[in-house]
Amino acid sequence: MPSPDHTYAGAGVSLATADAIVDRLRAAVASTATPAVAGAFGAFAGLFAIDDRRLLAASTDSVGSKLVLGRRGGRLRWCGADLAAHCINDVLTTGAEPLFFLDYVAANTIDVEQVAELIEGAADVCRVAGCAILGGETAELPGIYRDGEIDFCGTAVGVVDRDRVVDGSRVEERDVVVGYPSAGVHANGFSLVRKIVGDGAFDADLLLPPTRLYLDDIRALRARADVRALAHVTGGGIAGNLGRVVPDGLGAVIDPSSWERPEVFGWLAGNGVAEDELRRVFNIGIGYCAIIPAADVHEDDLVIGRIVRGGGVAWE
Repeated sequence: MPSPDHTYAGAGVSLATADAIVDRLRAAVASTATPAVAGAFGAFAGLFAIDDRRLLAASTDSVGSKLVLGRRGGRLRWCGADLAAHCINDVLTTGAEPLFFLDYVAANTIDVEQVAELIEGAADVCRVAGCAILGGETAELPGIYRDGEIDFCGTAVGVVDRDRVVDGSRVEERDVVVGYPSAGVHANGFSLVRKIVGDGAFDADLLLPPTRLYLDDIRALRARADVRALAHVTGGGIAGNLGRVVPDGLGAVIDPSSWERPEVFGWLAGNGVAEDELRRVFNIGIGYCAIIPAADVHEDDLVIGRIVRGGGVAWE
């Protein structure tokens, strides 16, 4: 029987609160809009016109509480890779190519070696993506952060031609959902993972593999298929994130038996996390989704679902 405490809410995180914050801030954000703003608030990345042809795409995020286990497990370099890959993956959902990255490191007291590991991990990903690290900020904030802990945030900016933007508006009934495997938990849901681990020993290689960068996968797909929508599977799982890019009047049906899950999700289930909670919080093995016409499916594509009339994302 799954433990009632082994939920995201039981670990102190409310996905409903996160949604409420977006709704609460919508009017304030809209009041700042200029004619150059394109796209809707709440997307994976914001769009801003720099001329008649091109749009900048930007996204900000953090590694979150994975850093606690990353520090304990000696994997801060992996956490640095997490941040860069996460932000670039978000920008990629618009069809943009990454341009540059900025970071922010904060702690009670700065440990130079820890900061170096984080930045070097981010640089590993940025080199592969052709994304320059322009700079950032390092802050010592005693009284804000606990002794020994560290925070790592970043912003990625990319560029896309208007006629190459991917925004979900052309998604149609009978399109298919192609999934791209994750490396594991990636960087979301770690408040719950940490609750399970507690103060004990843990397998860093099982729990902490960094977020996969999907840039080359999506470049290759766009070269041969009509990519109509892209979703980065982060907090909220497949349903929560795929639902953000499917137009009103349409929904998706996902077949969870169409892929194999990494071992870590069996570990979570074995530690009392119910299947519904796994699907609601974690990527359960699919880190990125693309929606394309059924006619464009290649034999190597991992088709995990289909677009139907209705609303929301359902499980088959």
